[in-house]
Amino acid sequence: MTEKKVLIRLDHIAKSFGSYQALKDINISVHEGEILGFLGPSGSGKTTTIKIITGQLKPTSGEAFVLGKKSTEINELVYEQIGIVSDNSGIYEKLTVYDNLRYFAKILAVKKERIDELLKIVGLYEHKDKPAEKLSKGQGQRLVLARAVLHNPKVLFLDEPTSGLDPTTAMAIHQLLISLKENGMAIFLTTHNMEEATKLCDHVALLNEGNIVEFGTPKEICLRYNEDKQFRLVLNNQEEITLPANAATAEQIKEWIVNDTFETIHTCEPTLEHVFVKVTGKELR
Repeated sequence: MTEKKVLIRLDHIAKSFGSYQALKDINISVHEGEILGFLGPSGSGKTTTIKIITGQLKPTSGEAFVLGKKSTEINELVYEQIGIVSDNSGIYEKLTVYDNLRYFAKILAVKKERIDELLKIVGLYEHKDKPAEKLSKGQGQRLVLARAVLHNPKVLFLDEPTSGLDPTTAMAIHQLLISLKENGMAIFLTTHNMEEATKLCDHVALLNEGNIVEFGTPKEICLRYNEDKQFRLVLNNQEEITLPANAATAEQIKEWIVNDTFETIHTCEPTLEHVFVKVTGKELR
């Protein structure tokens, strides 16, 4: 199997603003065809990290690389292979949906056929002639995402891409991101939505007060903190029962299986959010 290329790398990144240390010795890599979740509450350093990787901020110490280039030396050729979606990614409100993308397609030398193709993918084709200012928040976010991937970038940075969106719109964006990943794109996703990260991410880094406090696949991290091993069952009479993982429980479950006595059974490992609260002592907001 061919080893996947590292498209983003952070080596001992630290960033201070005066006496405030926003990031402390961050080390991380993102490969092609991978979604990395950089997770933490507001103010934990997620957006600062994206700005450092993309050359908008200089680190106080350490080095960041994107597509093999130091973030402090990124040139136009590298920027042409990057897409960014952030909370201040604007669109031209007086232009139509189509013309917003046509404008950027011209700048990025993208064929016009790509516009209709992408509008269909993000569910905005029927709104192509609508002024952007008339779009709902969810539609506007999909337009921003379409603009960010218009040129098929190798690396995509997403800063809270589904914040405030309805579940249907969020699911559509999730499906698009998975498709992009499967086509080799490296996606750096920041969010405080642990459920979203569990669904999408190959690896996650839990960030707290500028430190990475946990790293691994979502499943690995949850199992690492599965200290009270239990089973949760719903019986045929809708009674819910939680039992410890031991020999007596195994015998009881075996009996229920033989007698077809229960509807569902689940293990009770903690969620990413539970792990985060345990590790940091903080609730996500």
